[in-house]
Amino acid sequence: MSVDADWPLYEVFVRGKRGLNHVHVGSVHAADDRMALRHARDLYTRRNEGVSIWVVPSTAIVASSPDEKDPYFEPSGDKIYRHPTFYEIPDNVPHM
Repeated sequence: MSVDADWPLYEVFVRGKRGLNHVHVGSVHAADDRMALRHARDLYTRRNEGVSIWVVPSTAIVASSPDEKDPYFEPSGDKIYRHPTFYEIPDNVPHM
């Protein structure tokens, strides 16, 4: 079976052994979801780097534009209670 450029594009996210979050690692073309998952595994975890893989059709991703950064994120700037400077975090709480 040859790779067809008309196959849908999938974005690939891998969660590493020591990581908490899935990280975007690249993209693959595949005929369906299962094939995308197999291609992602073969391409991005060849050395056992991950414990979990997500594949998402690129058409399903909605993102803001960097050009809209100021007006889009401005409303959160005046909510200072959202910033961790007002909270004491105990030393035994990991990943904060």
